Amino acid sequence: MTEPPQPPPNQPPPPSGYGHLPGPPQQGYGYPPQGGNPYAQQPPTVPQPLARPGGYGFPPPGAPGAPAGPPSGGRRKGAVIVAAAVAGVLVLGAGAWFAFGSGDVGPKQPVAQGSAPADPKPSGSPSVDKGDGSGNGSAEQTDLNAGRKPGEDKVLWLKTVKLQGPGMGIPAKGQWVVGDTVAKTLGTAVVGYSVTDGKEKWRVDTRAEICGLTGQSTPDGRTVVVVKDGTGSNASCNQLKLIDLKAGKEGWTKEVAKEGMFDGGGSAGLNLTGDTVVVNRLGGTSAYRISTGDKLFSGNVPEGCQPTRYAAGNGKLLGIALCMDDDHIVEVQDADPVTGKKTWAYRLPKGWQVNGVYSVAPAVLDIGNRDTKERAVIALTADGKKRSAMAAEGSFTVNCGGSTLDDLQGCGDAAVDGDTLYLTTDTKGGGNNEIVAFDLATGKPKWRQAAGEKQGLTPLKAAGGQLIAYHTGTLDQPGEILSYPAAGGAPTTLLRLPSGPAAKIEGSFMFSRRSFEDGRFFLSVTSLAGNSTDEKLLMAFGK
Repeated sequence: MTEPPQPPPNQPPPPSGYGHLPGPPQQGYGYPPQGGNPYAQQPPTVPQPLARPGGYGFPPPGAPGAPAGPPSGGRRKGAVIVAAAVAGVLVLGAGAWFAFGSGDVGPKQPVAQGSAPADPKPSGSPSVDKGDGSGNGSAEQTDLNAGRKPGEDKVLWLKTVKLQGPGMGIPAKGQWVVGDTVAKTLGTAVVGYSVTDGKEKWRVDTRAEICGLTGQSTPDGRTVVVVKDGTGSNASCNQLKLIDLKAGKEGWTKEVAKEGMFDGGGSAGLNLTGDTVVVNRLGGTSAYRISTGDKLFSGNVPEGCQPTRYAAGNGKLLGIALCMDDDHIVEVQDADPVTGKKTWAYRLPKGWQVNGVYSVAPAVLDIGNRDTKERAVIALTADGKKRSAMAAEGSFTVNCGGSTLDDLQGCGDAAVDGDTLYLTTDTKGGGNNEIVAFDLATGKPKWRQAAGEKQGLTPLKAAGGQLIAYHTGTLDQPGEILSYPAAGGAPTTLLRLPSGPAAKIEGSFMFSRRSFEDGRFFLSVTSLAGNSTDEKLLMAFGK
């Protein structure tokens, strides 16, 4: 087996067992379209197998000291299967191999890390609001529970909207469930709806395009978004705003400081941990205090290895840093969330980069070689040493950066809890994918579960030794919400979604945000046509 070149002396050894992805370099993550209408609806995109130009930790191509970036390219569909005989595959034992690919699927939302599994018995059992075309319920006055079979649960409500957008579409990327409220971004507003009946509870007008957000919120129900400083084509993505999702109120607003010549751009990635929010932009990264909006630190350092992105979660930060040397080594740093001071560093071998972060604590990374296109998923110990590299039979969907919420931690179709990593295999366009549970101590699979013919399995979240997953049905058939024990074994059904007209609407949420909280399952769209016709926005299921 071919190993990448060894790192400099006195550095941790390179992660062993790297996968290989042949093919041309492609456009990286994190770069917004230039000069486009911010409301223009983009066709659903297929998550790419490569990271942003140069990988995380690398400045944009053309910046001083930056390696030459790969040329732009179209997105590829389908998984790349790598035979065990090919040099450089992830081989841990006879016949064990790990192939990475990008499935023919749309953007996925990040999986919540560290949130407790939901109580499958929520309070209340509201009736469906059938709606009258004014925004709540179905415009067709359909009884969505009419086809419900014995043992199936209910549609609680369906929220529709009728809006006219200034362009071809209206973005609706954000979704949070906090207490008795499910909140959505809707154009230049954040709107809160009751989880029981879908009625609008509050609306916060941001007055300009929301250009950065996170699916995370604080324990007391606050989140942070970034808004552009105007409505013109030259507006900057630099207005940091606190939103109280429980009260439905806007808090402080702070301008994001420009951290360097190349900092800025039309979008930002945000991540929260404790009282810290990190803001990742095109050419710089910085951290702010959530309670006050005060700046804590930036990734700018005078020498050594400079963080260009931070991942956050479980009370920790991971900095992805570019070392100012001839080899442009990428270093992963454990950083204090208040000061930014690193406590340990793990250096990747020359040519290797971080494509995405599955988990901050424990640290689980998707990495790749920008020249050979090899890639791997590795786990680190609590003190920053290599722990394991994942290896298993199958072609796995790897779409870190494919999320429309976050380009570093947006690793859809994945979850981490304790010593277990959950990944999904590629569907090959026909369903019947698998969830594979990996032991982070060894990198080997603990168990795998097939979805079934023309069905699919998607992790929603993992905590407390349980994985919560969405099991989609076949055409016009309902799905279900399942709970799998980390140790393996038969799943527990938490919700059986209803048959009939509800199943057809459920199946039409092709590129959706998905949340399961307090026994309720929420599906929402990420964009609207905005053509003054009734469109589905948000659907809720429960007991």
